[in-house]
This record gives sequence, structure tokens and C-alpha cells, in this order.
Amino acid sequence: MNGLLALRWRSYTEVDVKQLVARILAVPGLRQTEIRPKSRPRNEPAIARGQPSYNGSGHGRGVKNLDDVISNIESRLDEKDEVRELTIKSSRTIARLSGSVIQGMHRGQDVSAVLTEARDEVLKLKSLLHDHPDLYHTGIVENAMQEACEAFLVHAILEAEPLPSPKELGVTDTAYLLGLGDVVGELRRFALEHLRRGDVKLASSFLEKMERILDALMRFDYPTALVALKRKQDVARSLIEKTRGEVAVAARSQDLAEKLDAVREKL
Repeated sequence: MNGLLALRWRSYTEVDVKQLVARILAVPGLRQTEIRPKSRPRNEPAIARGQPSYNGSGHGRGVKNLDDVISNIESRLDEKDEVRELTIKSSRTIARLSGSVIQGMHRGQDVSAVLTEARDEVLKLKSLLHDHPDLYHTGIVENAMQEACEAFLVHAILEAEPLPSPKELGVTDTAYLLGLGDVVGELRRFALEHLRRGDVKLASSFLEKMERILDALMRFDYPTALVALKRKQDVARSLIEKTRGEVAVAARSQDLAEKLDAVREKL
């Protein structure tokens, strides 16, 4: 009987239980047992009374120096956010100046002043990120440094000067190699311009420079996670093959034209 009461206990209300107990006690010969239903007073909190509460200002245990720690973190993140905004602005300036240098060289203009401005901006950005090296490897900074390397390297090749090193330019090795890969495309533009003017010899010299750069890039066979150079190598190889074919056709055409001129002179 007690087991049956235990199984059915939860389906009864307190009033029902009292009535059921009264009926059971009225049965003759049944041992009278006082049955007291266990119930929790209404609106009693889930936690035991007397234990400390942590949902108010009167909590038992305080969190020491939490405000100081959070304030320091907030201050550092505010500084990093400000540096990030300046980094984006400086990177865009470097990319713009580098593009102006490239376009000016193709037009035969003097780009010394713009190149100096770009170099100063690169050094300024490097100094800005001295205490925030994690921002240096973001995509926008790497792309800007890559554009700057391309401009400096193309200018050095055109002026027949020694190529500046990554340390001299203030860039990473990765940015330098990626910029060097883009130099191949710019040299192709110069080669095609000279072919248009009929100067096959000078176009061939630019082709030789392109091939020399590709040979240097092919020495790097590292995983993409270390340096993403594979695509630059493939693009450079494709551009060189196209340029080689165009130079060969131009050379043949020039040779044929010279022979025709020689025949006309004899006639």
C-alpha cells in the first residue's frame, strides 16, 4: 500500500492526499501511519535559504579587480582600432602612389618625387605598426607593400640600378617576392610598346629580363601557407611564352622586310 502511494503521489494535490489518507485510516486493522506530504512553499526560491546569492550587489564573494582588467583590455583595443584605421588609410595611399609611379614610367615621365613620397609612406606605415605586428600581416597591408615593391623594382630595372633588398624597402620577404612576380607583367608591357615602335632588339632585352626573373622565382618551392607564389609563377610563365612568340613573329617580320628592301634596291 505504501508503495502504491509512493507511485501515485505526484498525481494528487495536497487536498486530495488528505482525503485519501482519511479513507485509508478508516479501514479496520490497518496500521495507522502518519503520512505528511512534502511540499515546497509557494514562491520559495530554488536555492536554499541562508546560502549566498550572486544575482545582486550583496553577493557573498566579490570579483576582485575585474573592472581594472576590463578597463585595460578596452584601452588596448581602442588603441589597436585607432591604429587599424590609420593603417588602412596609409595602405591605400601607398597603393595609389605606387600605381602613379608605374603609370608615369610607362609614359616616360620623371617619377622620382612620387617614388620618394611612396618610400616615406612605407616607412611611416612600418613605424606605425611597430607595436602592432599582428596588423602588419593583414591583407590590405601586404597588398600595399606588394604594390610598392613592384614600383621600386621596375624603376630600378629601367634605370639599370641594383635591385633594392626587402630590408632596404622595409617590407617582408613575401611581399617582395609577390611584387617581383608582378614585375614580369610590367616588363611585358614595355616589350610590347617597343615592338609597336619596331624596336625588336629592345623588346628582346625586356624578354630576357622577364625570363631571368622567372628563373629566380622558380627557385622557391614552398607551401602556399608560407608564401603564395605558385600563382605568380604560373602567370609569369604564361606571359613569357606569349611575349616570346610575339617577339619571334616581330623578328621574322623585320627580317623579311629588310630582305624585301634589299631586293628593291637591286632592282
